[in-house]
Amino acid sequence: MNIFEVRGGKKLHGEITPQGAKNEALQIISAVLLTPEKVTINNIPDILDVNLLIELLGEMNVKIERPNRQTCIFQADDVNIDYLHSEAYKKKSGKLRGSVMFAGPMLSRYRKAFIPKPGGDKIGRRRLDTHIIGFERLGAEFTYNNEDGFFHLEAKKLKGTYMLLDEPSVTGTANIVMAAVMASGTTTIYNAACEPYIQQLCKMLNRMGAKISGVGSNLLTIEGVEYLGGTEHTMLPDMIEVGSFIGLAAMTQSNITIKNAGLEHLGVIPDKFKQLGIAMEFKGDDIVIPEQSLYEIQTFLDGSVLTMYDHPWPGFTPDLLSIVLVVATQAKGSVLIHQKMFESRLFFVDKLIDMGAQIILCDPHRAAVIGLGRQQNLRGITMSSPDIRAGVALLIAALSAEGKSTIQNIEQIDRGYQYIDDRLKALGADITRL
Repeated sequence: MNIFEVRGGKKLHGEITPQGAKNEALQIISAVLLTPEKVTINNIPDILDVNLLIELLGEMNVKIERPNRQTCIFQADDVNIDYLHSEAYKKKSGKLRGSVMFAGPMLSRYRKAFIPKPGGDKIGRRRLDTHIIGFERLGAEFTYNNEDGFFHLEAKKLKGTYMLLDEPSVTGTANIVMAAVMASGTTTIYNAACEPYIQQLCKMLNRMGAKISGVGSNLLTIEGVEYLGGTEHTMLPDMIEVGSFIGLAAMTQSNITIKNAGLEHLGVIPDKFKQLGIAMEFKGDDIVIPEQSLYEIQTFLDGSVLTMYDHPWPGFTPDLLSIVLVVATQAKGSVLIHQKMFESRLFFVDKLIDMGAQIILCDPHRAAVIGLGRQQNLRGITMSSPDIRAGVALLIAALSAEGKSTIQNIEQIDRGYQYIDDRLKALGADITRL
């Protein structure tokens, strides 16, 4: 098992460019199964989760050319469907929740799919109900086989229909859209997720020949077509990395420029960090975070304590609440963090408390943070990364803390952040991978 050794308390300086969006990549790469023609994808993040998904496609006989680590050319003209029902696929895909995204394209093109029990972060329940119910509405039959541990989906024919999703699930919406693009008739999806990643997927599918309207809203209309062709697609900058770097700059009192941040796709993210008192300047598509000795958390207009919570787009993404929480520990003022979607995502705060942070974990969903206002620095400790986002939050805490920190289980961080230690070293961080 690899670890990071971090000696904190150093101010950083320089420029950093966010990787391609991880959450977009898992959808976009799965969509190559919809056509036998070549699909070229650019700005692919070179991270464990994405590389594992690409490996799975290769084992399904999808032809893959990788001229560089950020570009792949896929051609799914000879897919081995039976591999999706094998023990080898079950074992490998069980490590990666993103493998569930194969179901929609496989149903759409081959009228059958197999879904193993999903893997990924241990952050609480992540149900598949929205996916399965959407597939059933389109005409697929769903069964679970206790013997092989797979969900089985089959459809003699997929037919367009109206559906009101019980939740605006991003992966659920993406999967249903991919299943519906070659169904007969018209599919209407209300309460659809409308994140930039869903917009990107819909735009890519439309370039392939799909007929999707309402892109960017929560009401999608899909007219089924008989065939999809090849295309080229470039992924957005990862908004979670952008938010992580804003938090890093504030916690370490550093002057950092985030290059090519994709400002038009960040939604409320910059505003939420401004509520923590973090100053930033926007120059073209770059974000400049100047060195700040102190940042003060705002209150609501009536003077009450600020509450930050996650909400479906265009609300604040749950993936950045871990970052916001750790950044608040050194701010002046207090904030209540309310993580609504996942009941285990705040269970890393005990490590921050051990480092000297003043946090009250109210219940699995809420934590009250009393900012230290830099009157007391965090101290380095030995800790373990429980999931991708908590891992980076702990890494940011370690970079701002006095003394040496050891972070174990950094494979979780590598799942979502490419070359993170090398990129931080370029800013002047003292971090070693062992």
